[in-house]
Amino acid sequence: MKNSSLTAAVAAILIASSPLAFAQTSAERHSNMGMTNPSGNMIQSDQFRASKMIGSDVYDVQNQNIGSVKDLIIDRDGRVAAAVVSVGGGFLDSNGKNVAVPLSDIKSNNNRLTLNMTKAQLKQAQNYVMTNNNTGAGSTTSPVTGGHLGSASGTNR
Repeated sequence: MKNSSLTAAVAAILIASSPLAFAQTSAERHSNMGMTNPSGNMIQSDQFRASKMIGSDVYDVQNQNIGSVKDLIIDRDGRVAAAVVSVGGGFLDSNGKNVAVPLSDIKSNNNRLTLNMTKAQLKQAQNYVMTNNNTGAGSTTSPVTGGHLGSASGTNR
């Protein structure tokens, strides 16, 4: 009888304490997965939010509006490879184009984005095409072939 009571008590303790072994804070889980925020709990003075950058006007060093940030291009390592600046292309201007600019070339001061280039220089730069039919990236539809989300064999179930 004592053995069964002892076994039951040990089992109860193990069952009661098992959630504690799995209880981790979100920060601990992210830390264990290598997902820590290197800048702490708030945005730093040398950082900016992508949502605020996209659509923002870009000015040259003479304070002339030369375009706006159309999009940010992210590489496979999660780094911003370039900012796509839309130049020209007013309402009826067919000379508008997108130009990829290294993010390091764009300076942010006083909530303004500045680029050490003129509008004429940007218009002379190579056009950046933001769609790729081979990868499905961009605004075009993805290729018909390939797997479907949620299926291992690539067919709808």
